[in-house]
Amino acid sequence: MIKIQDIPFAWARGEVEFSGEIRRGARGKPVRQVQEWLTYHRFPTSIDGGFGSATETVVKDFQKARGLRATGVVNEKTFCALVQPLMQALDPIPPGGKSFPQLVLAYARKHVALHPNELGGDNGGPWVRLYMEGSQGEGLPWCAGFVTFLMKQTCAFSSFAMPIPGSVSCDTLAAQAKEAQRFVGEADLGAGDRPESACVFLVRRTPTDWLHTGIVTRFEDAAFRTIEGNTNDSGSREGFEAIERVRGYASKDFIALQ
Repeated sequence: MIKIQDIPFAWARGEVEFSGEIRRGARGKPVRQVQEWLTYHRFPTSIDGGFGSATETVVKDFQKARGLRATGVVNEKTFCALVQPLMQALDPIPPGGKSFPQLVLAYARKHVALHPNELGGDNGGPWVRLYMEGSQGEGLPWCAGFVTFLMKQTCAFSSFAMPIPGSVSCDTLAAQAKEAQRFVGEADLGAGDRPESACVFLVRRTPTDWLHTGIVTRFEDAAFRTIEGNTNDSGSREGFEAIERVRGYASKDFIALQ
């Protein structure tokens, strides 16, 4: 497992660093973070930043389930157990001769297996902050941030450079791809012209407006398979999780990563 000091993203280190014991009566951001992770681990409690009797009880439940001393106090061992999924997501994958798209896909599969989801409100929680460089909140859809983080994580632990700068905006990703000559429009997409799997797809609303994005995992004749963030089972562009989906080709453009 990667060490905290070796995490190359400052905002991510802030999510997994233990800053001191948290106990009943405490208030503020550290308490909210604990409540987010308790809820992620299916020990739900109110995510309100106040460490009261309910949060203390749920902490004890979590500690018992993890074989820890059930004190109701979030010490370092308890905190590390809470944030372990994020540490797993941040752990580097050995490049091992893989291409850039293959590594992006490997990281995408690692992340989606950990079921990143929103916690504590619309576009909120530690997973959203990871993908959005510490930002969260209403009006901050995180699908493009998810794609960009996967590319940045790939580059941070390999010799590859970013194919495009990346962005939290789908429109900006499209503009960057066009400038880098990596944009493949739907009209130009033929069976023999498809980018290598693990390219980026963009959901197009108009010729100059894109609503959603994610990673293509495999092209098929009538549809393609994806891993994408900020969606749900119905394919919403304002969902709440990162999952695998199947999408049709209509109104889709693509960004080649190699």
